[in-house]
Amino acid sequence: MTDGRIPTAPLGASGLEVGVQGLGCMGMSFAYGPSDAKESRATLERALELGVTLFDTADAYGQGENERFLSPFFKAHRDQVVIATKFALSIPPDDPTRRIVRNDPPYIRQAVEASLKRLDVDVIDLYYMHRRDVNVPLEESVGTMAELVREGKVKHLGLSEVTAEELRTAHAVHPIAALQSEWSLFSRDIEAQVVPAARELGVALVPYSPLGRGFLTGAFTNADQELSADDFRRQQPRFTGENAAANAGLLEPIRAVADAHGASLGQVALAWVQQRAAVHGLPVIPIPGTRKPGRVEENARAAAIELTEDELALLEPIAAKVAGDRYADMTFTSAGRE
Repeated sequence: MTDGRIPTAPLGASGLEVGVQGLGCMGMSFAYGPSDAKESRATLERALELGVTLFDTADAYGQGENERFLSPFFKAHRDQVVIATKFALSIPPDDPTRRIVRNDPPYIRQAVEASLKRLDVDVIDLYYMHRRDVNVPLEESVGTMAELVREGKVKHLGLSEVTAEELRTAHAVHPIAALQSEWSLFSRDIEAQVVPAARELGVALVPYSPLGRGFLTGAFTNADQELSADDFRRQQPRFTGENAAANAGLLEPIRAVADAHGASLGQVALAWVQQRAAVHGLPVIPIPGTRKPGRVEENARAAAIELTEDELALLEPIAAKVAGDRYADMTFTSAGRE
């Protein structure tokens, strides 16, 4: 880090250089309980000051509200930011709690126009397929996304939670710049097949939830007891009941490493993810989510932490001991289809 700013990394073979950490913006208007708009705006500005340039949202976050919230910030800093948004999770008007995965070409075209309007921009820098609908041929979906590139509505393409085979199929249709999947000390299933495929194809990995949705920071130890009723983590198996109690015990090795570095648990967890770039030989750009400027500063400092071989060995067994799946329904994850 130079002058407190994080270094950069290539976004796959796209030609884009972005900060080695991005910012997940979902929680600013969706999923993690009440938020403070003024503090969230300050968080965005502070992130940019620190060299964070990849900002991640999706049309499904708050039924488009997250994109609308981010629009003024993006417009004020258009030449400095890389805007990443996603399509595929359709919300039925009669039941806003449901999500229907859609990858059909007409829906993709409808979704991109709606996102462009909400974001109030002429082009989206990185457009992800949020989840895969196995009933629609991938060649059709990615083919339509490629048309959006040719039409100047999208610059680069990304996928989220796809298998290694799906990534190769998509990349053969049009170059994929980035693959977004969950990757952390608690979630390492993508290392078996997905990460090697991304390395082979020159695709950047963009880990979401690199802090285990906050659990790896020690911010909470039981979602049922400590988080608000509208926090979606209360629905995730890892964070409730006996699973939460068992997983809380897995934080001890992280705490020991953190103490040795004078760092926080979250900084160690982030440093571990960032060192996956060297371990696996590909760009790795995690997108920790936060709504607080101080937390962005803390996360950025993790980019300067280098864990020793002994420390990495101490952290290595954690993932295999985690109790509970990432989601109650793993069908729409790469691990559910590999």
